[in-house]
Order: sequence, then C-alpha cells, then structure tokens
Amino acid sequence: MTDLEFTIPFGDWVQAFVDWLVVAASGLFDVITFVFRSLYELLYTVLSWPPNWLFIIGVAVLALFARGWRLAVGAIVGLAFIISVDQWDNAMRTLALVLVASAIAVVIAVPVGIWAARSDAVSRAVRPVLDFFQTMPAMVYLVPAIILFGTGVVPGIFATIIFAIAPGVRMTELGIRGVDREVIEAARAFGSTEGRILRQVQLPLALPSIMAGVNQVIMLSLSMVVIASMVGASGLGQQVNYALGSINVGLGFEAGLSVVVLAMLLDRFTGAVGARRRRRKAAAPADEPAADAAVDEPGDAADRAKTQTATA
Repeated sequence: MTDLEFTIPFGDWVQAFVDWLVVAASGLFDVITFVFRSLYELLYTVLSWPPNWLFIIGVAVLALFARGWRLAVGAIVGLAFIISVDQWDNAMRTLALVLVASAIAVVIAVPVGIWAARSDAVSRAVRPVLDFFQTMPAMVYLVPAIILFGTGVVPGIFATIIFAIAPGVRMTELGIRGVDREVIEAARAFGSTEGRILRQVQLPLALPSIMAGVNQVIMLSLSMVVIASMVGASGLGQQVNYALGSINVGLGFEAGLSVVVLAMLLDRFTGAVGARRRRRKAAAPADEPAADAAVDEPGDAADRAKTQTATA
C-alpha cells in the first residue's frame, strides 16, 4: 500500500495575506511604528537621564517602601553589578523595551480579559487565539514583524506584545470569574449598576489574579529580549547574541545575569502590590468600609458588598 499524499499551499496563502496586509494597511503600520518608537525613545531617555547612582537610590527607596530593606539591599547590589560589568546603558535599553511592550500588552489584555469574563461567546472566541499565541514558537513572530515594521526596536516590541499578552488576558478573566456570585447578587440587590459592580466589587476582588497576570506579562517580555535582538533591538539581548556568535562565555554571563537582575526586580515590584493589599486587609479594623478593606479575599464578601452598596 502506498501512503496518501497531498499538499495544501497553506504557506502561500499566509504569504499572500501578509503581502495584501502590507499594502492595504501601510498607513496603520506607519502610525504603529511611530507610536512604538516614540514611546521607546521617550522612556529610554527618561531612564538614562539621571546618573546611575541616583537611579539606584530611587529604585532602592521604592523597594524599601514596597517590600522592605531586603529588597532595597538586593536592588542596590544587583544594579551595582550591572554597572560593574559595563552593561548599564544596555540594561536601560532593555528595560525601556520591556516596559513599553508590557504596558501595551496589559492595556490590551485587561479589557479583553474583562470582556471575556462577562461574555461566554467572547471567551470561546478568544481562547483558541490565546492558545495559538502561547504555543507558537516565539521566533516565528519575528517573520511577520520584520515584514510589517522592518528592522529595529519596533518589530521587537510588536513580537514581544504578541508573545506576552496571553497570560494577562487569561488571569484577568480568571480573576473576574472567580469573584463570589453572592457578592455580585448582593450588589445588584442594592441597586448597583453593572459598571459600578465591575469597578467597586469585581476588579478589587480580582486584583491579585490580575497582578499575577501582569507579572507573567513582564516575565515573558523579558524572555523575549534575546529573540527581539535578532531583528535589531538593542540592549542586553544584543550582547547575548554577540556572545553566542563569538563564543564569549564571559560576556554571555554578564549580559545574562543583568537580565536576571532586571527580572527579579520587576517580579518583586509587581508582586508587592498584592502583598501590600493583603497586609492592609489583615490590618484593617472590622468595621472598615468595604471599598477599602475588600480587595483581596472573598471570604465575607457578601457583607462587604452590602456595606459598599448601601453607602452608595
């Protein structure tokens, strides 16, 4: 018996679609290029403007208020290491790229996640798209990025957004859907509108899950640093690629550990939001208004929602 043989010109179809898209939406891509590049250059200018010692002091002060003296000391040591291996400018370029891509991804992911949580039809439509984004090899995103935006930092930002957006949508939907229905029904019983329920009940209670999604978006964005450098994005990823090409182990470890320092700092800062709110919840008096106290745990959520809506 012979094997069944047939071919589908799927690749040709994709190429034809991309070619059509480049021509039909060239103006849109020019606008996106301008916005992404402008945001990146603005943020890089802001990050690189102060002296490195002043930047370290600022980060240490923020770390002290966010998580305590241990994080502050760790931030000073980690950032001092980046300076000592002469990777400060590359680290600021990488940080600018990651923050721009993460911010755009979160701005898109959170509303989509809320929409998916409030509509089963949207959830069913979004889920396979997110599966595609998460399972497709990251380097594949660079191909259409180069075609649509050329080389440089813009295709790197675009590919990073596509790669990192999925957990933001999933965790936002999970957090909204995980809010106790008794809380929502109590709020409705007291006459709260759907918009007010979303703002004052669902989002505060879902915030730990949303912040976990933001954390994952940032971590995935950092994981794209090296790959984004393949299309011309400068920064620590470019140094890693150069070390790989020249078999320079020392440079590879210097740039790699600098990425690790940035990842740990961003992870701790985003994690500090949920931790701070949990501390506020634990320290809040029993009769504190629900709008201030009910932001983490849904244990006695119905009573809190009644208090909140009754005072509206």
